[in-house]
Amino acid sequence: QVQLVESGGGLVQAGGSLRLSCAASGFTFSSYAMSWYRQAPGKERELVAVINTTGGSTNYADSVKGRFTISRDNAKNTVYLQMNSLKPEDTAVYYCNANILVGAKLVRSWGQGTQVTVSS
Repeated sequence: QVQLVESGGGLVQAGGSLRLSCAASGFTFSSYAMSWYRQAPGKERELVAVINTTGGSTNYADSVKGRFTISRDNAKNTVYLQMNSLKPEDTAVYYCNANILVGAKLVRSWGQGTQVTVSS
């Protein structure tokens, strides 16, 4: 059974940093790209960052480029999101995502989310 468990959220002042972690199990982690999404109150869930299977390729939303870094450790089945220079507009629930092939079907898998609150 696919499981994604996020941790590392919290309350931080503007300009501060947080590091989110997502521990994965139930699938071959190293075979899948991983993503972080976020959802602020009253807004749609949006893609924040994506990393390929080896960690050699990453992409970011324009709003976080230069401030956030996605990385992964395939030996630990974990993906990270280092968030620096945080702004109040980064406040959201952050979700880890993987699109897992189950049989012939691609299943979007999500963690439970971790709350990030940035105070001004």
